Amino acid sequence: MSYTTRDGTSLYYEHDQSEGEDETVVFVEGLGVGRWLWHWQREAFADEYDLLLPDNRGSGDSDAPLPPVVPRLPQALRVLWFLKIGGYSIEAMAADLEAVLADAGVERAHIVGASMGGMIAQQYALEYDRAESLCLLCTTHGGEDAVPIPDETQTQIYDTPEDATEREKIRHRMGPALTDRFAEENPETIEQILDWREEQDADEVPREAQGAAGANFDVSDRVREIDLPTLVLHGTDDRVLPVENGKRIAEKLPDAQLEILEGAPHMLMIERSKEVNGLLGGFLTEQR
Repeated sequence: MSYTTRDGTSLYYEHDQSEGEDETVVFVEGLGVGRWLWHWQREAFADEYDLLLPDNRGSGDSDAPLPPVVPRLPQALRVLWFLKIGGYSIEAMAADLEAVLADAGVERAHIVGASMGGMIAQQYALEYDRAESLCLLCTTHGGEDAVPIPDETQTQIYDTPEDATEREKIRHRMGPALTDRFAEENPETIEQILDWREEQDADEVPREAQGAAGANFDVSDRVREIDLPTLVLHGTDDRVLPVENGKRIAEKLPDAQLEILEGAPHMLMIERSKEVNGLLGGFLTEQR
């Protein structure tokens, strides 16, 4: 458990070091979530690789820097402020990731990013030189060529019932990220996820700041510059970032392997963890 600081912001990360291993895999989570997201991958790869799990600014145990005026604004004005004037950015979070890797003494790493974490991974590969390979899960390169979040998903993610408890809000927002069948068949897992989310997820305002960063992200014209070996994973039933986004990234990358999981949702690293871990493990083995 470690902290480093960049630009006055304290950044938390966990570094699982396997004895005798000198290859590092970094897991970068998505919008509003903490490092709990990678529980299933952490268990699968802990004996094979050094693992680095940072909390993005605003989430988990990292700081959530915000101008003092912003939290006092009504939500609609707050979101507009983030989108038009400022807030977090994918560029800043990629710089945060560089600070974490430097602090941990990691010279080369395989970067695994999901959703917004995949955006950070792309930006990082474009701006810094520690990445050895990328794995991009359920993400987009942004810009006009990207397929946006469907309106109904936007509504469920951001418009929660006013009288709901915090736990009920989290459950409501998580609906589009997992299939209904998984939620019905795995109630204990859902309750555990809700526990983790209450503990580690971003509060309302930092979550909005992260959301604006994702909305403003666009490397559609630059993604072709990423010449690293890249595994692109996406599910056909992704109701957050439709599967066409993964296909478009893979088409533009010069060294991409595209894997489409039939019926998999946005949080495929949870619901289809065995398949994801098998594909990721095979890809990482190829990079040795």
